[in-house]
Amino acid sequence: MLKSPFTALIAAAVVSAAVVAPAGAAPLDDSKPLKIGIIGTGNIGGALAKHWAKAGHEIVIASRHPEQLKDLAKSLGPKVRTGTPKEAATFGDVVLVSIPYSATPQLGRDLQSELKGKIVLDTGNPYPNRDGPMANDARKRGTGVASAEFLPGTRLVRAFNAIKWTDLTHEGNHPGEKYAIPLAGDDAEALRVAQRLVRDAGFDPVVVGGLANAKQFDVDTPVYVKLMTATQLRKALNLPK
Repeated sequence: MLKSPFTALIAAAVVSAAVVAPAGAAPLDDSKPLKIGIIGTGNIGGALAKHWAKAGHEIVIASRHPEQLKDLAKSLGPKVRTGTPKEAATFGDVVLVSIPYSATPQLGRDLQSELKGKIVLDTGNPYPNRDGPMANDARKRGTGVASAEFLPGTRLVRAFNAIKWTDLTHEGNHPGEKYAIPLAGDDAEALRVAQRLVRDAGFDPVVVGGLANAKQFDVDTPVYVKLMTATQLRKALNLPK
């Protein structure tokens, strides 16, 4: 919870900074493959790397031990290579951050220059038993608000945090109405790009609202890790059809 008007002003400034594209930056061309940096190529990041490589995007997959990702990169084709988190952040027009939530503040400090103005998709969830006291604070405020402070200057979208990695891996392109992925963000272009990438992964995007609304699909909410179609998700969250 924000402790003072001064703190509230700081938080507002952080959110404001998160929605500004670099000066002179052209909108991303939806007709062309994107350059994507993936920081944290574990279960979620690895599943998305496979989906997005199949869709034709150029990708740098990164982790603390990039040498361990060489076989994965090779299996995904010539448009995928390994790198450090800094290299992935520098490379990507879009950067996926899929790391333990407690590591997010340090990542934001270490890569602030590389991530500034970038569209960042944040998948992390705060778990107190893993991430410590900061997780309780993030849950109280909502991850959209907390992550915007941890990743200042980015064009942040909360995405792919409310689905099990096994479902993300195997349930794409579900017959009939696809399963939905809820999204929240304050930047219109970032949300548009995020929606494209959700579709490229085989799912149906549902924009829930701004970053403050990400709290509606945080850990322990009724829709968290529940496979739902877009129609079902909108009904569960009382969103317009």
